[in-house]
Order: sequence, then C-alpha cells, then structure tokens
Amino acid sequence: MKRPAPSDHDRQQARLSRLAAVIIAGTMVLWMGAQGLGGVFGWPDRFVFLFDLAALAGFLWALAVTIRLWRARRNS
Repeated sequence: MKRPAPSDHDRQQARLSRLAAVIIAGTMVLWMGAQGLGGVFGWPDRFVFLFDLAALAGFLWALAVTIRLWRARRNS
C-alpha cells in the first residue's frame, strides 16, 4: 500500500523539528567545550558566564520552537 505524500505543512514541521534537535545538540557540545577550555586556559568567570548565557539562549529558543510544534500538532 502506498503512503500519501506529505503536505507542505508536514515538511515544514519536520524541518523545524530537525532544526530544534540540531540546535539542542550543538548548543550542548559547544557549551561543554567552552567550559572545558575555560578550565584549561583559566579564563575569567565573566567569560565562562557569557558562554552560559549563550547556551541558555539556545536552549530557550529550542524550547520555544518545540512548544510551537507541539501546539501545532495538537491543534491539527
């Protein structure tokens, strides 16, 4: 039995889901790397805190996108 072709809305949802997953994974890897480098090179706390804020922004963005996708899926 042949599956129906996905709609443009479904493709857009899948693209946003993949983007959120990549942002979450990339943010975590970059944040952990920055924490490690900060410890090795003895960076001041203010620089390490800056990486913490950047990671928080990435995670909040991914959370907002995920909630938007969840609501759109629930309403359809």
